[in-house]
Amino acid sequence: MADSLRAIQAPIQQELDTFEHRFREAMRSPVPLLDRITFYIVRRKGKQVRPMFVFLAAQVCGGVTENTYTAAALVELLHTATLVHDDVVDDAYERRGFFSINALWKNKIAVLVGDFLFSRGMLLALRTKQFQLLEIVSDAVEAMAEGELLQIEKARRLDIDEAVYYEVIRQKTASLIAAACKAGAASASSDPEATGRMHSFGEKIGIAFQIRDDLFDFGVDDVGKPLGIDIKEKKMTLPLIYALKQADAATRRKIIHTIRKDSENPARVAEVIDFVRAGGGLDYARQVMLEYRRQAFELLHAFPASPARQSLEELVNYVVEREK
Repeated sequence: MADSLRAIQAPIQQELDTFEHRFREAMRSPVPLLDRITFYIVRRKGKQVRPMFVFLAAQVCGGVTENTYTAAALVELLHTATLVHDDVVDDAYERRGFFSINALWKNKIAVLVGDFLFSRGMLLALRTKQFQLLEIVSDAVEAMAEGELLQIEKARRLDIDEAVYYEVIRQKTASLIAAACKAGAASASSDPEATGRMHSFGEKIGIAFQIRDDLFDFGVDDVGKPLGIDIKEKKMTLPLIYALKQADAATRRKIIHTIRKDSENPARVAEVIDFVRAGGGLDYARQVMLEYRRQAFELLHAFPASPARQSLEELVNYVVEREK
């Protein structure tokens, strides 16, 4: 997978190298504690998929500009801020195999670091007068918060149907990938049709990305991830929603009761996983995921062929076919 990522990055490798240096500088602070923490964050950064979407979208829509670097930094700063805050909310002590910020420096400092990253991203856009980019990404952050709260509200009653599920993941997950694609396009082009198409493309990919995550929870491809995490957290994901819809009323009541009352019991969680597998939930979710990918490709192929467009296509496949 590492080799495939390097191949995808080829048309924007120089831009990503420059971005990495600029992003490190954007995280600096004169406060020693904060500077130490942001250095730790930079060192353990992930695959930087969202900046890749920004730069490739810009290339497809006319070429990388100075504003593209601002867009990528803004997206990555706000994404990192949400991850820091998520770890506090979820009492998570690990992120990508490293200790989380709250595990090392406690919740109060982690919340303040997240606040710092949010404000640094916004100031970056304001100081360069990139108001459109700020609006694009701020809309996404608002949607992420609303999606998270909608999911929490529905988890209490376990009454999520497919329509609500798609709305939750469109807001919670797809909105930031859509914003990355739209911000990249807007940094290179003033054509509203192109930026709108890129936003729709990113949204489709974000939904496919989340469905792939849902499948991991049921042991797809034996990736070594602990099974049933979403079930323990009472999250209604697409495979489960579909399997419940196909079941008779008595089975449905039993499974929902198990999730509500016994989600900490590994044996009962295993029963739910078996129920979803047997009920065709995984096959159905895979089909939906691939349909969203098809729709994304349809949108992407409206742009002229280029190495950047090819890399975007391969990045989509990487996101949908990734093993963790």
